[in-house]
Amino acid sequence: MKSKLIYWLVYGGMWLFSALPFRVLYVLSDFNYLLMYHVGRYRRKVVRENLEKSFPEKTEAERLQIERKFYRYLSDYMLEDLKLLHMSAEDLCQRMIYKNTEQYLELTEKYGGIIVMIPHYANYEWLIGMGSVMKPGDVPVQVYKPLKDKYLNELFKQIRSRFGGYNIPKHSTAREIIKLKREGKNMVVGLITDQWPSGDRYWTTFMGQETAFLNGAERIAKMMNFPVFYCELTKTRRGYCEAEFKLMTEAPKETVEGEITDMFAHELEQTIRREPAYWLWSHKRWKFTKKECEQKEQEELINKFLEVFQLHVAALPSWQ
Repeated sequence: MKSKLIYWLVYGGMWLFSALPFRVLYVLSDFNYLLMYHVGRYRRKVVRENLEKSFPEKTEAERLQIERKFYRYLSDYMLEDLKLLHMSAEDLCQRMIYKNTEQYLELTEKYGGIIVMIPHYANYEWLIGMGSVMKPGDVPVQVYKPLKDKYLNELFKQIRSRFGGYNIPKHSTAREIIKLKREGKNMVVGLITDQWPSGDRYWTTFMGQETAFLNGAERIAKMMNFPVFYCELTKTRRGYCEAEFKLMTEAPKETVEGEITDMFAHELEQTIRREPAYWLWSHKRWKFTKKECEQKEQEELINKFLEVFQLHVAALPSWQ
């Protein structure tokens, strides 16, 4: 009951905010930036550490400039995301411009689907309107991580399906994609690929440091033999963004293990270095080093072995 009440309160507040025109939202965003950056100091330590690790060649003043611009972007992003509750498909298509859609559509038709690897960059949530550039009947698939609260989870699913998006929880990705394929559906599968991986991970060099990436997009591409695109996002001005779909490989099964993930990491680094303020630096992207993860995995393996061993010992008959 409490969760349901929270849901309706949150939904009501979000709905009211989303009804405001952009010019009013940006006034609120400027105020929110001051509260978040100067008063609440939201994740300032995380952001500062991430920027220091990624741009050691820059001066402290240069990193501080990126930091402040990032928080202005973050404040805008939060309210632009809410605006999705009220935006029309026409308004969204005016503000999110799609480029290189000819190749995108051609390969979707040829192979029955493509994979689009998406970073946490610029107005990435506005990509939910990608169905507007697809052929009727084709399915824009959005893989997401379910929230613990079922009511809030339903709220965000509702937002992300407003423009025809097909939501798939990440633990059901392969099963749902195979199901759509058997139904004869052509699909575009969008996967956010740059967050800290909680499960299987692939290590590569990114922003000058060892970094773990999710390898789910690569595995699905090889399983389905879907061409893989990188979504190049460019924030052209406040409230406007461009998405260009850059083909990384048309033949994923011919790539070696980790090659596609490496290509994504390379493309993303170029995007960030071009305009660093628009990536989500507030993520705890570098939680552990590769060595720390390996040690943790070894400890977990040893603990599991000891648990099994103790169970076997306990099951032995007593000779007394």
